Amino acid sequence: MPDLADTKPTAADQRPLLAAMACERCGSPIEREDRFCPGCGNDRSATALLIAEVVEKPAAPEQRRFACKNCGAEVAVDPDQRSYTCAFCDSNYVVELTGGENRRQPPEFVVGFSVTKEAAHEKFKQWIGTSNWFRPDDLHRAKVEENLRGVYLPFWSFSMLARSRWSAWIGEYWYRTESYTTQVNGKTVTRTRRVRETEWWHLDGRHHEYHSGYLVSGSRGLKQADAELVKPFYLTALRRYEPRYLAGWLSEEYSVDRPEALATCRQEFLRRECDNVAAHLPGDTHRDLGVETELSEINSDLILLPVYLLSYRYGEKLYRFMINGQTGKAVGYKPWSWLKIGLAAAVVAALAVLTVILATATK
Repeated sequence: MPDLADTKPTAADQRPLLAAMACERCGSPIEREDRFCPGCGNDRSATALLIAEVVEKPAAPEQRRFACKNCGAEVAVDPDQRSYTCAFCDSNYVVELTGGENRRQPPEFVVGFSVTKEAAHEKFKQWIGTSNWFRPDDLHRAKVEENLRGVYLPFWSFSMLARSRWSAWIGEYWYRTESYTTQVNGKTVTRTRRVRETEWWHLDGRHHEYHSGYLVSGSRGLKQADAELVKPFYLTALRRYEPRYLAGWLSEEYSVDRPEALATCRQEFLRRECDNVAAHLPGDTHRDLGVETELSEINSDLILLPVYLLSYRYGEKLYRFMINGQTGKAVGYKPWSWLKIGLAAAVVAALAVLTVILATATK
């Protein structure tokens, strides 16, 4: 099996360079030929002069870069911003990095924000105000929505060819009818029933499939498990990266490098390959499935994806809220009020005891 970590990315080099523009309404990346914005649906047919101004607009100035010493995130901000609070862990323990410290691979593609900042704040207010019975009474009064920030987060996208050899025991069902005796109203009667049997036979073969579309978080601040919660992103809206797309937004440098992300993606594609082989097996059931897979023809892209992040502390514990900046999907964690939970448990226990007492008294 080849050394997968040494395979060089080629997908980005083989793709045509797209004209870099931004929607005049929402700022999403668009192509020059697009009549409608893929982010907000804006009809651009009557804005030719404004489009020309956007095309001729110079690149955004170089951003300032901060590194969080608590969670490892590295974020680029507007050049006039002098300080930064980490959006991932709500930490102020950040230091500014110099330009010479940045030797990372630049992003290749970007998906723009379709959810406005106003809509994101409204989604948070709705989320924080629901399911509050078991939440602390003062939670909705916390002014934590001020920490909600739109951030372009790095994700690695890989595609690769899986070639597999497999072997398994294949089972096919067949049925027989048998007689049995049972007691009915004190009498012995004979009845019949249908019994399923399985005939087993060994089989092996090959399976090839091209896997793609799995996004691996390139941020140490955003664990892969949390990244799965905020997915999916629709990559049909991908545009070739241009610095101007980041104007007015935060953007994070990747802190999970390509070999590490490839190892994560490789495990996912091996799991998918095993599932796909199992789905193609003949018969009614199978057992002892063994799959040996070789992954090759590996391509990768570094993509910036839009996410609103809010991290806040309650009772010395960190909680996080996220919005998919493309689809509006919102996920997050809230603190529990253990006093309320204990009170509810006590009430339930008291009702159970009362029910037993009443049931005993009526006998």
